[in-house]
Amino acid sequence: MREVSGPVRVVVVDDHPMWREGVRADLEREADFLVVAQAGDGAAALEVARRHRPDLVLLDLSMPGMGGGEVIGRLLADVPGARVLVLSASGEAPDVLAAVKAGASGYLLKSATADELRAAARQVVAGEPVFSPTLAALVLGEFRRVAAGGAPGPTGPGPDDDVARLTERETEILRYVAKGYAYRDIAERLVISVRTVQNHVQSIFRKLQVSSRYELMRLAVDRGLDEG
Repeated sequence: MREVSGPVRVVVVDDHPMWREGVRADLEREADFLVVAQAGDGAAALEVARRHRPDLVLLDLSMPGMGGGEVIGRLLADVPGARVLVLSASGEAPDVLAAVKAGASGYLLKSATADELRAAARQVVAGEPVFSPTLAALVLGEFRRVAAGGAPGPTGPGPDDDVARLTERETEILRYVAKGYAYRDIAERLVISVRTVQNHVQSIFRKLQVSSRYELMRLAVDRGLDEG
């Protein structure tokens, strides 16, 4: 879980200046956000991200020049502490999956309301991946397809007892993660706090030696934990 003191420092990347201004206004309507820079293409996004070291980058995928997937990968390599939340008009499977595989922590459609945008931004900064409901199902479906085809996950096949190292509660939470539940939904089902869920997930990350929810979901689906 990522700790941020003070307002969340945000870079907004989109090739439409009016859209960027609208996003900035929506975010800064609440005191816990500060837009430190804006950029109109991938190259400019990398430059301002290196300079300002933001907590969060809101990124459109469709921009002139460098593709969104390449921007995400290079940005996370240059500013490893940053989170990327894609804000796109496209809900097409190739775009969503390419962004997730490049390292995006969330994917929101531009039809999202200002409240939904701020909520998603807070969740991503807190370490919880966020996807619009239809997109979460798409990502999970892709994991299942790859698992059914026998392709190795991003971490490769682990030892047989890797999941056995988890506590009963951690295994229970991992099953919900494998089914695509958000942390907030897991917390409600188990009658525990979201922070407790996040702490358990961090412990699972360490024990299974994965570093992202993408890897965790792939591993869980590979182990059949999304069934039943």
